[in-house]
Amino acid sequence: MKKLLFTLSLSLLLRASAALAQTLYVDPGTGSDAADGSESAPYASLEKAVAIANELTGSGPITIKLFPGLYSLTDKVAIHPLRVLSDTGRFTIEAVTMPDDPDWTPAKMPVIQSISSNNSQTQFLHSTGFLVAANHVTIRGLKMLGSAHPDVVYYYPISKEDESLGDMVVSQCYFVSEVHSSQIQGAIWAQGPKTSIDHCVFYNCRNAILLFRSVEDFSVTNSIIYGANESAVWMGPVERFTFKNNVIAGGNYVWVRPGDSSPAYKFIDCVMVDNEHYMGYYGSNGLVETTNNKNFVETRVIKKGEMDLVIRKEPDYPVNYLHLTPESVGYELNAGIFKSPKQPTPVKEKGM
Repeated sequence: MKKLLFTLSLSLLLRASAALAQTLYVDPGTGSDAADGSESAPYASLEKAVAIANELTGSGPITIKLFPGLYSLTDKVAIHPLRVLSDTGRFTIEAVTMPDDPDWTPAKMPVIQSISSNNSQTQFLHSTGFLVAANHVTIRGLKMLGSAHPDVVYYYPISKEDESLGDMVVSQCYFVSEVHSSQIQGAIWAQGPKTSIDHCVFYNCRNAILLFRSVEDFSVTNSIIYGANESAVWMGPVERFTFKNNVIAGGNYVWVRPGDSSPAYKFIDCVMVDNEHYMGYYGSNGLVETTNNKNFVETRVIKKGEMDLVIRKEPDYPVNYLHLTPESVGYELNAGIFKSPKQPTPVKEKGM
């Protein structure tokens, strides 16, 4: 009898948890903002889905799933749910088809591009894509492009302004910038503790990662930062973090830190090649290179060798575009958007 009561109680508890959880779907091609946001009747805009999700009460996870397509943001998308979240019940925005799914192709990756003018005056005038204003937020499986709006000088696809908030995860995302047409000033600009960046690719962003205030317990793992024309990472004072299995190449500064300081940074199993400068700080005349690196701990960090990325030569995207070629130094680190490595797309010979 006790066993039966326990089974019934567990069943009711699971049903209650399932009822509290909420999943919304968005399809910019076939959806409608007058729909109910279900998988068969998705919303058309990401803004609508986030607005609905923000109003949900109770507890349990909130998930917004994005079908393939182009998502044009006309303003910043602010994530500030009423629902009580936890590290196990998160607010997640993710692709319907993730990079490690067997049927994933580049065409199935949702593309996020802001067409908004400047929409924030926090610290200075700029434009933001996602404004994370809550704890326990995950963004994964998306491709972020730069802003082409002529009024926007500084664009940040993901920002978190409130330094009291923590536990933000960004995973398996592309951040692709073009300096002459659609610049990304900083791909991820986040204050506060516990920011986790994993298996991402940052291509030609002016800065990839900007972390300044109350930064603790953050991690950057298995990511590629290529062509950062200011810095790969610009960070405030912090010593407790994980920086492992990353590739930084083809950029200006690898790391910019506060003043001419020498914090006890630890870099593990990384490749840092073909960059103009290693460490720098912001002085009265702008960025200044420093050799004050006495407290750094580098474990298996490679600074010499040849590295190339898979680029798009044919009309179709290679499945592993902007990832390291097999001949590149650091290929074995498995950096990039795939947690399980994808095989290169076979090249068809002419006449086949």
